[in-house]
Amino acid sequence: MATFADLPDSVLLEIFSYLPVRDRIRISRVCHRWKRLVDDRWLWRHVDLTLYTMRPKVMWHLLRRYMASRLHSLRMGGYLFSGSQAPQLSPALMRALGQKCPNLKRLCLHVANLSMVPITSLPCTLKTLELHSCEISMAWLLKEQDPTVLPLLECIVLDRVPAFRDEHLQGLTRFRALRSLVLGGTYRVTETGLDMGLQELSYLQRLEVLGCTLSADSTLLAISRHLRDVRKIRLTVRGLSAPGLSVLEGMPALESLCLLGPLITPEMPSPHEILSSCLTMPKLRVLELQGLGWEGQEAERILSKGLPHCMVIVRACPKESMDWWM
Repeated sequence: MATFADLPDSVLLEIFSYLPVRDRIRISRVCHRWKRLVDDRWLWRHVDLTLYTMRPKVMWHLLRRYMASRLHSLRMGGYLFSGSQAPQLSPALMRALGQKCPNLKRLCLHVANLSMVPITSLPCTLKTLELHSCEISMAWLLKEQDPTVLPLLECIVLDRVPAFRDEHLQGLTRFRALRSLVLGGTYRVTETGLDMGLQELSYLQRLEVLGCTLSADSTLLAISRHLRDVRKIRLTVRGLSAPGLSVLEGMPALESLCLLGPLITPEMPSPHEILSSCLTMPKLRVLELQGLGWEGQEAERILSKGLPHCMVIVRACPKESMDWWM
C-alpha cells in the first residue's frame, strides 16, 4: 500500500497547495523532505491570508521568509470591523509588498480600512486589484491624482466600497491599461455618472455591474453608447426590459453575455426576445442566465436550438453570488 513517502514531489506539492498557510508552515517540521517542499517557490505563488487575524510581526515574517519574489497573487484581510486595537494594513506593508514581491500581479483586499493608505504605496506591478468591503480615501481614485500610479493595472474589482461614487468612476481613466471593471454594490454611482464615466472608459473590454441601484436598461444603454469594443457583459436584471436589451443588437465585439437574477418583473424579456437580440450579435459565443427560475424548463431548449454557435448556460444562482442582491 502506497504511503506519503512513495508520492513524487509534484503530487505532494499539489496536495500542500490546498492547505492554509498556517498548516503549510506546520508540516515543514515533519521531515527534511517536507521542509524542502514547503520552501518550493511554486507553493507560494498564490497565498490566501483572509482566514487569519494576523499580527503585523507574523505578516512581515511570511513576507521575508516565504513569499518575496515567489508571490504572484495575495488575498488579505484588514479587520475593519474588529475594533481599534486590531492590526491594520499600513502604507509600510504595502510598500514592502512592492519592493520585496516584484512578481506580484494580483492583490485582493477584504474588509480593510485603507483610508490612511495612499494609493501610491500599492505595488506598481499589479495587474488586478480587488477591494471587497473596504474603506478607501476620497482622494484614492480621483482624476487629478498622479497618472503614473499602477501603470500596469488591467482589472479593478470594487465590491461594496461605500466611498466609491461618480467622480471616482471618471477618475479610473488614469489607468490607461485598464480593460476590465467590476462594480458590485456601488450604490453611490448614478445613471448619469455611469454614462459619463463609460464615455471616458470607451476602451473597456469587460464590464460587470452587480447588485447596484442602477437599472439594467440604463446600464445597457450606456454600454451601447460608449463601449463598442466590449467583449464581456455581466449584470443583474433589475429593471431589464426587452427594449432595454435590444440596444445591444449588433454589438460587433460582444462574446459573452451573462444576466443574473433573481428579480424577475413582467417587463423581463422572454426567452424568444433574448434569442432575437442575441442573433444580431455576430461574435456572441457564451450566453449565461443565472437565477432567473428558467433552469430545466423550455427556455434552455429554445435558446440552445436558436443559438447553435453559442454555449448556452441556464442555471440557478450559485450560493456565493446571492449576496449581490441582499
